[in-house]
Amino acid sequence: MKPVPFAEPHAPGEAASVTLRALATDVPDNPVDQDETARIAQSLFADTVPDLDRLMTVFGNSGIVKRHMAMPTEWYLQQRDWAERTDTFLDVGKRLFLRAAKQALDDAGLTGADIDCVVTVTSTGIVTPSLEALAAGELGLRSDVLRVPVFGLGCAGGVKGLTIASDLARAVPGRNILLVAVELCSLAFRLDKATKANVVATALFADGAAAAVVSSGSGAHAGPFGGQRMEPVRLGVGQQHTWPDTLGIMGWNIDPTGFEVVFDRAIPPFARRHLKPVIDGFFDNWHLDQSDVARMLFHPGGEKVLQAIEGAYGLPKRTLDIERDILRAYGNMSSPTALFVLKSYLDANAGNATQVEREILVLTALGPGFTAASIPLQVTS
Repeated sequence: MKPVPFAEPHAPGEAASVTLRALATDVPDNPVDQDETARIAQSLFADTVPDLDRLMTVFGNSGIVKRHMAMPTEWYLQQRDWAERTDTFLDVGKRLFLRAAKQALDDAGLTGADIDCVVTVTSTGIVTPSLEALAAGELGLRSDVLRVPVFGLGCAGGVKGLTIASDLARAVPGRNILLVAVELCSLAFRLDKATKANVVATALFADGAAAAVVSSGSGAHAGPFGGQRMEPVRLGVGQQHTWPDTLGIMGWNIDPTGFEVVFDRAIPPFARRHLKPVIDGFFDNWHLDQSDVARMLFHPGGEKVLQAIEGAYGLPKRTLDIERDILRAYGNMSSPTALFVLKSYLDANAGNATQVEREILVLTALGPGFTAASIPLQVTS
């Protein structure tokens, strides 16, 4: 049976309606100018990376002006081992987790005690107990809260995490689910790896967090977005597709020092050729047409990826303005980035009269696997 994109309010034998009640974002306290990063990278890799001058153009062509890092720039100019990287992930990652989660709970009008399940998404650090356990006391979570740590989804993690939260809420009406995506991509910067992929990663990746509160059942309103409360933003049934024989496109290699990025230059042309047919299949499963959708929102993996998506969909150049705004100001933060895009759209359109009674959005991201993840949302006007 094909999944129905949006469930109506719960009745016996029917699925529960799922609402995005709040969405919050946060970044570390260390902004870094892209030009400064380029100068540092030039000095670090000048004697070790072949054809560096050609590679350095990625800094100017990335579409990024500023990013935020877990630590001050000086921290990255020394060799760091697993222990130091993990200590930093635990410290800064927990701090971002708490700040984003507390803001989302405040915006939803809830406390930690109201949360029935926490979904934690990350691919850039490993700590056990996981972040939601470390933050439980300060958030005031109940002792019976269901913990669902999710690792390894990369840039697709924010969209897939929202799908997991939606599915968990839909399964038991009345549940409140807290989703938190935290990524410290900068902890994978390596001085000892003179690779093209490492230079590109140094130009693109950044750190950040996003938190969402998802609830099932009636009576849950959304917001505030754009400074005001909105009618419910309903979440549909998310979908995922993993292409066969694509494991080497994106991911990590792991060695005694830490993570080493796997980042294939084939990603933009792959997205241009293969993304749209997969998303068209999702639309068939949702019983939706492209004309039903007010805006498709994408994870901005980089300027070349955005150009590839516009090419795949035959969009005029620079159509994906919200995505570029997020990329320009924050860089590619992996899993939280798509949620930054969604929040920016909702903030900008809060309270605006729409041309249709119910505005449908589709949020999509690509990640290791190589995988596409999408979820539809419906904004009630």
